[in-house]
Amino acid sequence: MKTPISTAALKPSAPDLNPPRKYKQYAGWLVLIAVLIACSVRTEVTPYQLIRGLPQMGILLQEMFPPDWSYLPTIWAPMLETVQIAILGTTLGGLLAIPVALLCAYNLGLSRFVSFPARMVLNLVRTVPDLLFAAIFVAVFGIGPFAGMLALVFFSFGIIAKLTFEAIEAIDPGPLEAMTAVGANRMQIIMFGVVPQALPYFMSYLLYTFEVNVRAAAVLGLVGAGGIGLLLDRSLGLFRYDRAAVIILLTLVIVLVIDYGSTIIRRKLL
Repeated sequence: MKTPISTAALKPSAPDLNPPRKYKQYAGWLVLIAVLIACSVRTEVTPYQLIRGLPQMGILLQEMFPPDWSYLPTIWAPMLETVQIAILGTTLGGLLAIPVALLCAYNLGLSRFVSFPARMVLNLVRTVPDLLFAAIFVAVFGIGPFAGMLALVFFSFGIIAKLTFEAIEAIDPGPLEAMTAVGANRMQIIMFGVVPQALPYFMSYLLYTFEVNVRAAAVLGLVGAGGIGLLLDRSLGLFRYDRAAVIILLTLVIVLVIDYGSTIIRRKLL
């Protein structure tokens, strides 16, 4: 007995109107390459310029080595000042970021008339780079570490507040709903429902920002904001690249030590 053939099997299959996925990937890569080429042409960035500058880079490295280790005692105090600027700027910026992060989070039930302006202020602060903040505060308060500390306060505030309110919006809503159901007020929900979940992430962001600020504080001195950057600018201006190499190597060692300690702390928190 023959099995009846379904009429649906005899109908020709409809053509696939969507292009294959690989063609979409090819198109995406072509668009990306075209954008990169257009940016290179517009900014006059070519491999030829890089190759032409390599010999000069080699000459600069030759002048940096061997480093002038006799300059090391001179830079200890400014380097310590750089670390202190980073500590103060990160701590104060992190403290200021806590209330703003709570105001920016949409899942805490705050009005959009509160959260949206808070996000606008945060975006405005994050728009200004740290060097511009440093230049502004140097013009206002004069040359010295105070201007650099204020610049890092605003810089840290922008980074930590942004990352923290995103972490708050990603927390588990279950405890918040349970506390709301039993009649907890907003302050209790924040203290016992939000803070325990967001605190490890906040500390991780604080440590990460501190690492960034140590490097940033070393550069802020180029605009007169105190720290080791003043000596670095002076060494480069006098073409004492061997002394600049000592400053760079010492900064590298301090950053590596801070990064190692921060990694251990973050692992314990998370």
